[in-house]
Amino acid sequence: MHISLHEDPPALGRAAASRGAHCIRRAIADRGRADIVLATGASQFEMLAALCARTDIDWPRVTAFHLDEYIDLPETHPASFRNYLRERFLAHVPSIGALHFIDGNVADLPSEIARLNALIGAQPIDVVFAGIGENGHLAFNDPPADFEVEDAFITVTLDEACRRQQMGEGWFPSLEAVPQRAISMTIRQIMRGKTLILSVPGARKAAAVRDAVEGLVTPLCPASIVQRHSDCHLFLDPPAAQYLRGNEGRR
Repeated sequence: MHISLHEDPPALGRAAASRGAHCIRRAIADRGRADIVLATGASQFEMLAALCARTDIDWPRVTAFHLDEYIDLPETHPASFRNYLRERFLAHVPSIGALHFIDGNVADLPSEIARLNALIGAQPIDVVFAGIGENGHLAFNDPPADFEVEDAFITVTLDEACRRQQMGEGWFPSLEAVPQRAISMTIRQIMRGKTLILSVPGARKAAAVRDAVEGLVTPLCPASIVQRHSDCHLFLDPPAAQYLRGNEGRR
């Protein structure tokens, strides 16, 4: 695991975007296209802004997949991840080859999951952009996460800690307003990505970062699985890194 410490979230976001852009360009050079996974949430604000601002990515050669989405939340809701990606990504890179959204409002969820699994199973994933949740979740895989399921996407039930994080970040006015179910990319599918770019700012994530980096690899801290990935890059600011041994970040 490659860990780097940055002075503040904007610097963290620029560094993560730079590494991600390098991997995208490399994939395009190697095979004529790049396939990436995009996450959402507060941890991705600066990274996405920096990624969209880059002029060295041939976006028409890029296909993007959506990491997770709530079930039964209108796309027009401010917390909808489809709405988030339209406003913070598509509005700035309209020439992208394709962006495959997760539709959490369909009547037939198994058919939607089958559609997503078929789409993402058709090609390798070059870069997965993601974060780490306050409870150690990776995507919406809350503890104890399923490390064994082979499908690329599954339906999940969100635990209270995850839902409290969404409320605490201001996406919902109350815990009751946070959906209890979602469609999430699985742990195994995330780990199939050639490169993982994890952006994790803020003191609220410090304990989860410590457990993911220095703890046992366990479903009780889903993000700990990235210790086993061959090319994982973790970008932190000082508050997020405060519980790591030495409290000094590593490159």
